[in-house]
This record gives sequence, C-alpha cells and structure tokens, in this order.
Amino acid sequence: MMEEERGEGKNLVFAVNGERFELSTVDPSTTLLHFLRFQTRFKSVKLSGCGACVVLLSKYDPVLDRVEDFTVSSCLTLLCSVNGCSITTTEGLGSSKVGFHPIHQRFAGFHASQCGFCTPGMCVSLFSALVNAEKAHRPEPPQGFSKLTISEAEKAIAGNLCRCTGYRPIADACKSFAADVDMEDLGFNSFWRKGESKEVKVSRLPVYKHNPEICTFPEFLKKENKSAMALDLERYCWHSPVSVQELQNLLEHYDSNKKTSIKLVVGNTGMGYYKEVEDYDTYVDIRHIPELSMIRRDQTGIEIGATVTISKAIEALNEANGGDFHSEGVMVLKKIAGHMEKIATGFIRNSASIGGNLVMARKNHFPSDVSTILLAVGAMVHIMTGHKYEKLMLEELLERPLLDSTSVLLSIKIPCWYPGRNLTSETKTVLLFETYRAAPRPLGNALPHLNAAFLAEVSPCNTSDGIKINNCQLAFGAYGTKHAIRARKVEEFLIGKVLSFSVLYEATKLVGATVVPEDVTSSPAYRSSLAVGYLFEFFGSLTGKRAQFLSDSLNGLNNSFLFKDLRIKQNRDQVDQNKLPTLISSAKQVVELSREYYPVGEPTTKAGAAIQASGEAVFVDDIPSPANCLYGAFIYSTKPLARIKGIEFNSKSLPSGVTALVSYKDIPEGGENIGSKTIFGSEPLFADELTQCAGQPVAFVVADTQKNADRAANVAVVNYDIGNLELPILSVEEAIEKSSLFEVPPFLYPNQIGDISKGMNEADHKIISAEIKLGSQYYFYMETQTALAVPDEDNCLVVYSSIQCPEFAHATIARCLGIPEHNVRVITRRVGGGFGGKAIKAMPVATACALAAYKLCRPVRIYVNRKTDMIMAGGRHPMKITYSVGFKSNGKITALQLDILIDAGIFPDISPIMPHNMLGALKKYDWGALHFDIKVCRTNLPSRSAMRAPGEVQASFIAEAVIEHIASSLSMEVDTVRKINLHTYNSLNFFYEDSAGESMEYTLPSIWNKLAISSNLSQRLETIKEFNRLNIWWKRGISRVPIVHKVTVRPTPGKVSILSDGSVVVEVGGIELGQGLWTKVKQMAAFALSSIQCVGSGDLLEKIRVVQSDTLSLIQGGFTSGSTTSESSCEAVRLCCNTLVERLTALKERLLQQMGSINWETLIMQIVFSHPSIIEIHQMQAYLQAVNLSASSFYVPDLTSMNYLNYGAAVEVNLLTGETTILQADIIYDCGQSLNPAIDFGQIEGAFVQGIGFFMLEEYPTNSDGLVISEGTWTYKIPTMDTIPKQFNVELLNSGHHQKRVLSSKASGEPPLLLAVSVHCATRAAIKEAREQLVSWNGLDKSNSKFDLEVPATMPAVKELCGLDSVERYLEWRMGRETC
Repeated sequence: MMEEERGEGKNLVFAVNGERFELSTVDPSTTLLHFLRFQTRFKSVKLSGCGACVVLLSKYDPVLDRVEDFTVSSCLTLLCSVNGCSITTTEGLGSSKVGFHPIHQRFAGFHASQCGFCTPGMCVSLFSALVNAEKAHRPEPPQGFSKLTISEAEKAIAGNLCRCTGYRPIADACKSFAADVDMEDLGFNSFWRKGESKEVKVSRLPVYKHNPEICTFPEFLKKENKSAMALDLERYCWHSPVSVQELQNLLEHYDSNKKTSIKLVVGNTGMGYYKEVEDYDTYVDIRHIPELSMIRRDQTGIEIGATVTISKAIEALNEANGGDFHSEGVMVLKKIAGHMEKIATGFIRNSASIGGNLVMARKNHFPSDVSTILLAVGAMVHIMTGHKYEKLMLEELLERPLLDSTSVLLSIKIPCWYPGRNLTSETKTVLLFETYRAAPRPLGNALPHLNAAFLAEVSPCNTSDGIKINNCQLAFGAYGTKHAIRARKVEEFLIGKVLSFSVLYEATKLVGATVVPEDVTSSPAYRSSLAVGYLFEFFGSLTGKRAQFLSDSLNGLNNSFLFKDLRIKQNRDQVDQNKLPTLISSAKQVVELSREYYPVGEPTTKAGAAIQASGEAVFVDDIPSPANCLYGAFIYSTKPLARIKGIEFNSKSLPSGVTALVSYKDIPEGGENIGSKTIFGSEPLFADELTQCAGQPVAFVVADTQKNADRAANVAVVNYDIGNLELPILSVEEAIEKSSLFEVPPFLYPNQIGDISKGMNEADHKIISAEIKLGSQYYFYMETQTALAVPDEDNCLVVYSSIQCPEFAHATIARCLGIPEHNVRVITRRVGGGFGGKAIKAMPVATACALAAYKLCRPVRIYVNRKTDMIMAGGRHPMKITYSVGFKSNGKITALQLDILIDAGIFPDISPIMPHNMLGALKKYDWGALHFDIKVCRTNLPSRSAMRAPGEVQASFIAEAVIEHIASSLSMEVDTVRKINLHTYNSLNFFYEDSAGESMEYTLPSIWNKLAISSNLSQRLETIKEFNRLNIWWKRGISRVPIVHKVTVRPTPGKVSILSDGSVVVEVGGIELGQGLWTKVKQMAAFALSSIQCVGSGDLLEKIRVVQSDTLSLIQGGFTSGSTTSESSCEAVRLCCNTLVERLTALKERLLQQMGSINWETLIMQIVFSHPSIIEIHQMQAYLQAVNLSASSFYVPDLTSMNYLNYGAAVEVNLLTGETTILQADIIYDCGQSLNPAIDFGQIEGAFVQGIGFFMLEEYPTNSDGLVISEGTWTYKIPTMDTIPKQFNVELLNSGHHQKRVLSSKASGEPPLLLAVSVHCATRAAIKEAREQLVSWNGLDKSNSKFDLEVPATMPAVKELCGLDSVERYLEWRMGRETC
C-alpha cells in the first residue's frame, strides 16, 4: 500500500504523518477513519461520540505556495476526498520513542487524560489551533508560549466530548499555551507547586516552540501536487468534475440510467445525521468546480459558492469591511458569521458546506440554522437544472417541490443591507439585525429547539413619541416544521406601527399563532414560547427610547447602544442576550499534601497519560485483527413481548461478506443460553422463541467487515407474532398491578429506623403522598462496548474485552459454550470509560463474540455502534417515589415515609441491591424516623444496570426534594431547613449504626461551616438577592447541599513480582477505567517496597509497571465498581510487598554486613555471566538463595467506610429561554488522606459534571414499546466545555487518620456525582424567584407556590415553570400600568 516511488495514473495519493500512501483501488464509500484504523498503524483516531476521530487535514495551494491546515472528522471524511492532502494524527506529533510533543506532556501534567479514549482527538484539535495561530499576524509571544489566545485555546476543543474529566484540566492544558494566560488561573498540575513564582512556573512547563520538524504537508507531496489533477477514478465510480459543463454531462448520463444511485459529495457531513444503510453506485466530488467554490464580493452583497465550507463562509463574512459595504451592512454580515460559529463544531464546519446545509434543509427537513438566518436577510440562490439556470429567493427554494436529480445548487447571494435600503423618504433610519438560537449547549454542537433571525429598519416617529418600524423581516426555523419560514403576518402587522407595549403584545399573539410546531414535535409549547421571547427581546428594548435614539441617530451613531448594555442593573426591564458565552473563567484546587507515605499522597501524573495523548495506548479495538478475522453486530428486538417467527434479510440491501447468523440455536450441546450473570440471576445471551423486551439481542450477524456486519443488522427484518400473549408490562404501576417484582434478599433489605407513628404524631405539619418521578441516564462512555475472541489450541479461547469484571465474563463464556473455565482466558488492559456500563452489560458482548468464534473457528470481534449500544445499555434505574413527611414549625423533620418503585427492567442484573444503596444516601439527614417500602419492579424493558452511584444519586435527589418541599410549605429558606436537619454524631450513629466511626471522623458539620466561609455564602446571597431585584429576565439561585455517602470495600487480589533487573510487575483484580487505579497501585508498591531501605529503594516508582488483567493469571478479580477498588487493590499490593520485603530482609542484612551498603539492583541481580566471580555471586544472592520474588495476596477488609461531602453552587437562569448557566461551584470533599490528590481532583470534578448531565441535560427517551429513540450525539447531550461551572473550586479536606482505611484514604469515584443535585436545587431557587415575579404581574395564582422541577431540568422544563407566557403576562402588566 505504501509506496516509495510516485505512482502513475489516476491513483489516490496522500500522506499520513509524513508517510506517502498511494492506492490504485478503493471503495469510494470508505471513510478516512476506516482506512487509518484498518490499513495503517495509526489507531489513535477513534469511533466514539464527537471529536475522538479528529485529524488535521492539510491542503497545499501551489499557486499561492501556501498550506491550509484544519481539523476534520475522519469518520465522515471520505478517503477519496483527501487526494493530494496530508493527514496528521496525534502519533505524528511525538511518541514515547522519539519524544512526546509538549501537547502530550501538558495533557499528562495537567491531569487532563483519564480513560484516554478521547485524548488523541483533543490533542489534534489543540495542535490545529496552535498551527493556525502561528500563521496569524500577531506579536511574537513570550518564550514557551504560542500566539494562541485563551479564548482560542478553550474553543479549540469545545466540540470534543469527554465523559471522565469534567473538562477543567483539559481547558488548563490548552490555556497553558496561550500568550495571554494568567498562570494563577491554571489548576493543579505536576509541573509546579503552590506559591512558586510565575517565572518558575513558566520554566517548568514543557517547552513549546514552533517545531519545523513537524511538517503538516511534506515536500514530496508538494511536488506531486503541482502536477496533480482532481481524482477521477471512473472505474471505481468516483468522479471529480472541474467544470459546470462536465458536471452537467455526468448528471445527464446517470439520470438516463435510473438504476444508478448517485451522490454529490462535498464534506459528507450529512452522513453523520442521516445514516446511510446502503452505498451509492456513483460519487461525484463537486469541490473542484470554480463556480461552486468561489466567494465574490461587490456593492450589492456577497455571493458564496455552494461548496464553500461553513468555516470559509464565516471567514469571508468576518472579512467584510466598510470599504466594501455600509457599516451596518458589515454588522449584519458579522452577526451572520457569529451565528454560524454555533453550528455543529469547528471540525464539522471545516468540511460542511453552505450549499449542503441548505439542500439538507430542503430535501430532508434538516433543522438548519443557515436557512433561517439567510432567510431573514433576503438571500437569493442560484440553481442549475440540466442546462437551465435560475435565480430565486431562498424562501422560494424552501417552499417549492423537491429538486430533481439533475438540479444543483450553485451559489447563495447575501445582499448588502444599509439603513433605508427599502425606503426613500426616511433619512434617520437605523438598521437592526439579530440572530437567536436556543440549544442545550451555548457554543453549538447541539441542534436548536428554535432559531430565529430578525432584521428591521426603524426610525423616530415624526408625529408622536416612540419608534416606528419601517420594515422588518422575521424568520423562524428548527421548531418542528418542514423548513424555516418568514412570519409574514407578523411583519405586515408591525410595518408602519409605532412600537408600544400594546403593539408588542399583539405581535406576540400573532407569533404564537404563526410558530406552531407539527404534532410529533417535542415540547411544542416551549418552542412557540421561544419565538415570542425572541421577538420581545428584539423589539422590547426599543419602547420608551425615542429621545436617546433620536440623539444618537442625529450624531451618526449606529444602533449599538440598543444592545450593548442590556444588563445595566439600574434598569429592571433590560434583557441580557449573553451573545458571547465565555467558558471557564477560573478554577481553584486546594489540598494539604502529606509525604508521610511517600510516594503515596503525591500528585503524580496518571500512569499512561502521555501514551494516551500520543495515541500509543492500546484499547481493545486497537488490537490488530488476527488473520481471517470476522466482525459481528447485534440484531435486537423492537418489540417488548412477542414470539419470534424468524429473521429475514432484504436481499437487495444485504451487503456482501455476510458469513453467518448466530442465535440461541447455535449454542453448543452442554452449553447454556447465558449472556451475563450476577449473584441475583442470569440473563440470556439471545431471545429464544420469545423476545421479552425491546432492545433484547435476538441474533448476532457475522461478516467480513464491521461495516458490512452493521449494515446487515440494519437490513435484518425480525418477524413477530403477538397473538395470545399478555400485554407487556411497560411501567412500574403495571408491574405492581400484576405483582411483577424481583425478590430482594433479606440481608440486602435495610432496616426501618425509628418509630414512624410517633414521629408523625409529634409533627406540627404534614405533607401526605407527594410524588416524584426520576428517569434514566445513559452511560455514554466514549468507547462503546467492544470485544475480540480468538480461538486457541485445545478447544480454548482468548477473549479481549473492555469490561469492569473479567472474572464474570470468563465464567459466563465457559457456561455458554459448555467448556471448562480453564479453556477460557479473558484479558482486559484498559477500558475507555465504564461508569458501571462495562460491568454486566459487557458480558453478552464478549460472550457473543466467543460463541461465534467457537462456532466458526475464526477470530470474531465487534465494536458496537452507538445506536445499538444506547438501545441495549439499559442505563440508570428510573423510579417513582411517593412520600409523606412530618415536621415541626421550625423545619425539624420528625418522620419520613417513602414508597419507592424501581424499574429494574426484564432481568435482575444488580437491581436487588438498589434498596441497600439508596438507604445509604437517603440517611444523610436526621429524619427522626425513616420507614420505607422499596419494590424492585420487573418490566418488559431492557434490564437496568449499575451506573455510577447506582441508587445513591436518586436517593440524594429524593432527600433534597423533601427538604425543598418542607421549606416551601413553611416559607422558610431551604438552607435553614437543611441545617436544622443535619445529623448530630448521636443521630448519625442511630441511622448508620456501626459504620459511623469515631466522633472525630464526623466532619460534616465543620465542612458545612467551612464552605460558608470559603465560598462567601452570605455575601453571595445578598448579591443574588440584589441581582434578582434589578433583573427581570435573568434570575439567580444558590444552594448548599450536604452528602453522606456510605461505601463498601470489597475483597481484592494482588500479585507483585520482582524481575531480575530490579523492575517490578504488578497485577491487581481492579481494572483501569481512567480512575487512576494503576497510578495509585504503583505509588503503593513503591511505598511498601521502599521499607526494605536499600540505597535507591526510595525511588522505585519508575521501576514499577502495572499490567493488564488476565483471568488465568490472577483469579477472583471481582468487580471494579463502588469507588473503592483502587484502595482495596492498593492494600492487596501492600500485603504482597510486605511479604516480599520480609523475604528479602534477612538477605539484605547479611549483604550489608559483608558490603557495608547495598542498592536495590544489587539485591535483585540476574545471573548474566557464564563465569561469575565471588563478588558477583554475592550480588546474585536473591536468586542463588532461592528467594521467591513473586508474592500474591487476597485482601479481605473488615468494615465499611464512609465519606462526608459538601457543596454549593450558583446558577443563572434565562427566563426567555430556560437556559441555565452554572456560574460557580464550590466543593469541599473529605477524601481522608488522599492516595493521589491529582487523581482524586479529577474524579471529583468528572463525577460532578456527569451528575450535572443527569440533573440538567441528559434525556434518555423511549417509544411506546420501550425502545430507546435517542440514538447518539445528535439527540443525547452530555455536558460539554460550555456547560460546566464558570468558576470551579474544589478543596480536598485531609480529615486525619482512619486506621481502618487504606493509609487513611477515602473513595472519590462516585460520591461527588451526588453533589450535582445542588445545581438542580440552585436552579429551583432561581425559578422560585421568577415565579414570585410572575405572581406580581398577576400571571400566576399565589396559592400555586409549590412546583416540581423534573430531572433532568432541561431548558423546556425550566422555561415552563418560569412561565411559557411570561412575556405576554409582562406586557399585560405594563399595559395595565400605563392605563392607570
């Protein structure tokens, strides 16, 4: 494939990391990602969510002798489209062999890589920003920095998703390159210590300088490019016409052959949204046609070719200046550009075209932003159909019938606007233009709930006070309609009117009647409300502004005064558009370091972080495919309860290469239909004659490539029969009605606490039978489920699995195949994110591969696509809660009764443990008496499984919901009710019995007070109160929430072996998921072995390697879950090391007597000489005296440990859109004596941000049959860089010595997730302010003060509680005041 000499003919030629590739044959549907992963050694590019597949694509312009560098998604980029280009992946920047790039070093040093799956894409995104910043005409930066700005650094990776870190350390790593960075704003890292000077900090950063050795475009490719032509592989159905005429001929040719499917290609980004089940017969790359790729400016406007990328269009619009256009026309163009920067992500905009976006909007009803904003400015389009050309308004294109197969969009013309453009008589006209977008993520990377763009020409009214609307163009889109529209009736009503509250009121009613989503649209009332809110935001500030307007107009100023200072606190009517959202403004990490157990307690860099950044870390899907390897894909049921009559394939769509269809019928004699198991029962690998839930695996199709396997699964048709079957159980209410429950073992069901009757009788007030409902959450690990099964000799199998519990997969595979367990070996090196989803749910994936490999006698692997993964995952447990609570008038709770229905799905999984988990978190308050009835319901839905803090996070919310309800009933401050119900040490003992520990260990009261001081709680409360008084359309809330979290340390094995050169190999039962387990284990081994006290034994850390889990090498590995596997693995290793030290001590003492001193290597010396001398024999004593240098242990803990945490957050809510902004988060976390503060900070921040996802963002909806309908990043929104706290402060509290814990440490993986409930509570506080304001406008019944904020508190949910009609109510109130 790789050629040293330049190939002849029309071959595909390109470079990857400076290496030349030439292909004479290629499937035109092949993506760049597929080529890199399957035909090169560069496997850092991953198929995941957004950003893991990013590469740098470089193009050379021989005319200008200039290289253009930009990021693209390799999963969408077709390989044929990179002809003549150069690709750079993170491997091309550096490696462990040639030296890491400063990007790799800083990502590692700032602790910005946890599981590492997304890190290579992050590094490439940052590298692209650095490369392009170097080209900018800016002053030379200080030594060690780049020309990058902080804003550019943060936004460079704003489109990259990460589920582990919480983003803060990633932002720090990126900002460390920025010339304008304040070093004090950079967080915890391994380069410097607190208090060191700026100069010292800069000197300790890995040196960055523009490295000419990293050439993004090699010279040999430049030489070839000078004579290169557009790729035209006619024999492989890829055409690259270079003229309109050539394109016309191609289209006519293929139009005459109706059986040929043809695809016009620019960036191919539409494939990310509209998945292609089949390949096209012919691909036509239209990027090389000058008429389609030009950008032309004249005094009438800007014409942009249809193949111009969105990024290039943004550049062109931003380059507009007063020399070409009127100043207000420039303003319009720049605002269009600003809006386009929120479309998708940078690496999508770099290849997505303007024309492609509009064609998708017309053809597929894509919720386009481009069509809406261009509609508002009266854009025109140039269309070619055959040999016919026509120009028409964009509005006409959107409304006319679909274009035929010979029609091509050539260009888009954006007219130049200026005041009075449509008028002749008015001379004091001002042009107004604004765009709007309501989406879950401020910076884009999310489809909008609604978008809008408004253009208006206004002037002072000559006959009365006020401002007259001379012309307006109002466009709305993406709200659940076929295409963007002009609100013609609203425009007609407003034109000629003088703005007043009554006019605006009538206009809002017209908008509400115009913007009406179609029936199938989610949150239709919310979307209509957004339209009204945006119209008010645009025109509302013009009422009562005539004097200022006229004065500024006469002075020749533009309209900027109308919108620049909308957050003037003195004016309560101002609307803050928050147009340019900032990312993280600052962060602070506080910890008191201890060297008592050095190197334990040191913030050392995570083991493997640098090779994760450089792409050298090997995940399961990176393992090279063995010879004759096959690929699998699951076929799942779409019905909740039905007989399976058979499975058929659409023969016309079935891809070639399909080898077998594996089902329960293929399980060997003596085997079992088992896919997973827990102590509570098993789950079948495949449905047999009866499928019991939508999403249940029915079969496993095997093909020659993953692509063909996935496509075969997509075209499979499962034939069902539901005759004579009971109706499926699809809710907990139905489960109760039919007594469909899982048994909870008595030893796992918690005890009731206190006397509930007595507590209720003592109460002054009661709330009876209040209800709460909680939904599910998807894991969204970056690496989806994956496995590789390889047949071995003697009827054995080696299975590589990305799993949190290899031991259980091992046993399950053996049972399924009916073979002894010693015939199975499961290996797990690292997992690309787990969060519980790679425990039970990973077993059937590994087992299916094993079964297929066993049956076919060939290796079989799978990388589950995101849609299938989401459908089969199950996720977090939904619940229905009914509670009754009694309390005193001062807020002290006397009794709480809970009835909880848990939706466990169809199989038990780990669900019976949920009552136990929930009570541990529920008991964080002193309820007086606590009684409960918790039922685990069996429904015909996918079985739910453990997800980070399973049960605890729901319980934490339940507790806070009860507290909030009591505070609302008593009209008390919530913080006061929380404080009065905090545990005393006596009540803590009563509720937690023997796991409370000593009184000095109960740190929650001191943390509660400490947080109030460190976060300036009192001052912030006053500031928020004043802010809310001065601002109508923005409200703020704050919340301080306590957590008591009980965790259990599990038995864990360990093994430590000292090799002949003194290096050390460690095996543990725990799996490295990104939580830093290997790092802590290395530190513990170094600490424990250092007690031998040889010369150099205090510096053993770099001599230690933790190796992959192997179920035949180390048994009884158990589960990596519950936050405590790191500490239990550390203790197991310490026991091993203690044994080794004991074995070596006697020998060391004898050698010391003989030699005076001895170093570690001398003590452990290998026999390497054939004729050793007497001295050398002494040096080989460990071996010659038959000392066993390998030790194994099985650590069994005695009691559980507890964690106490506390948190406060401030949240800002936009009342017009429901958008929430987390302004500040303050966490104080009792981590005991941290084993590694850097790791624990990462765990705390990452868990907290994942909790933000659960409480605020992530919806996991299903259809009426229970089939998940959220299929990936387009519809499932995890937190991103722009949705985390603007100020993110974390303090680790060193709470002293805890003898029963591992070196006095505590867990950090799951408890911080519970703290994110405070964001939800703070949002509720802000909504409460908004509702009180609504009452003052007579827009809400005063008796309706109680409200329920659902989880997640999405924008529609928040806006609904703030008042979907709040604008109308406000205008009515203002009109009423004017008439008084």
